[in-house]
Amino acid sequence: MSNTKNDILTENTVPAARKSGINWLLWLSSVPLLGIAGAFAVVGQQQRTPVDTVAVVDELTVPNLQSAAPDVYWREERIQQGDSLGSLLSRMGVSDPAALQYLRKQTELSGLKQLKLGRTVQAQTDAEGELLGLQYMDADGVLVKVTAAGDSFSVSKDEVQMTVGTAMKAGTIKSTLFAATDAADLPDDIATSLSDMFGSQINFHKGLHKGDRFKVVYETMSYNGQVVQTGRLLAAEFINGGKVYRAVSFTDASGHTAYYTPEGKSLRKAFLQSPMEFTRVTSGFAMRMHPILGEWKQHKGVDYGAPIGTKVKVTADGVVTFAGVKNGYGNLIEVKHFGDFTTAYAHLSGFAPNLKVGSKVSQGDLIGFVGQTGWATGPHLHYEFRVAGEARDPLSDVVPIAKPMDDKVLPQFTAHASTLTARFDLMQTLQERNLD
Repeated sequence: MSNTKNDILTENTVPAARKSGINWLLWLSSVPLLGIAGAFAVVGQQQRTPVDTVAVVDELTVPNLQSAAPDVYWREERIQQGDSLGSLLSRMGVSDPAALQYLRKQTELSGLKQLKLGRTVQAQTDAEGELLGLQYMDADGVLVKVTAAGDSFSVSKDEVQMTVGTAMKAGTIKSTLFAATDAADLPDDIATSLSDMFGSQINFHKGLHKGDRFKVVYETMSYNGQVVQTGRLLAAEFINGGKVYRAVSFTDASGHTAYYTPEGKSLRKAFLQSPMEFTRVTSGFAMRMHPILGEWKQHKGVDYGAPIGTKVKVTADGVVTFAGVKNGYGNLIEVKHFGDFTTAYAHLSGFAPNLKVGSKVSQGDLIGFVGQTGWATGPHLHYEFRVAGEARDPLSDVVPIAKPMDDKVLPQFTAHASTLTARFDLMQTLQERNLD
């Protein structure tokens, strides 16, 4: 019958030149047995030429199920708050105490224990949960692979080509800048750059207000769609006490990077307002009861409370004139700047490597670390700002702005800045739509 399953399969799978003969045979299959015999009798009378036949035998290979590869599974998980190496592997279906012990002991895999929230790790296991392979991207953008090799594992590292992109984030100040950037899931290095960018315009220790807002645009480096590194802070907007500040990062032909307003005015002042990020002022420039001498004395600097080892940076370009121990200052660094300006950094736990008298330093360079040396009752930095040898309040003095951008590169910068600052308007539009 032409509508049978066999007919349909034959029509669809056999070449056209062979279809007529096959259809004829199918027709014969529907003829009674006597009819078939009669038909062959007629054929036998009309054609007596013998037909040669050849027997063809195909050997079918049966797979050896005993030697087939065991089931393997790839799983991927993101690093979550509070994750340990053990909990991460458990979520990926790894049940292999020996592998966990190996991963914990390998110092070259320290990056696995320091992965940031949101990063991903892939693991390959067999049906019993034994670890066959594991891979992740470390903080330097290197793909690390761990592969089972007999009773142990082998480790390989590959440089990969990453895709450069941009990210946009926004946040609101509720207490401190650091708390706000953390709540906005802003990378630490971008948060620090944000502080540096507006450090000469906004006092992040005393001048922040609840409800202040910021927006940032920064570079990202991705691999297989996963952000594994952050690059430079490209642009930022900060609304402080209702006043809007905008800044753009720009690198000139010589490779020098600086921050400017969208109009091309430099944001870099001769002195930064603070030698550290994310600290608190514990004692200002005023008369006070000296905590050790027990008498009223003029406090000729500003004290910044911070843990021992916190980085201290120089607030302006200059030359180191003293680096050593001096009386109640403990470990002290003094820097001579342009004109009559000098600065001092006291109670340090140590100095930056290779720093010595005569060293030239640039604004923002690391020069030392917070300590508790000299007459100090707790870990902090004592910072002094002097004009012609006389101490001034570093939180109140107004200092000159650095030279403006070269007119020759201003058109290039303006186009660059317009592209970046347009993203702030886009972010604002998206935020307003979400509120509607």
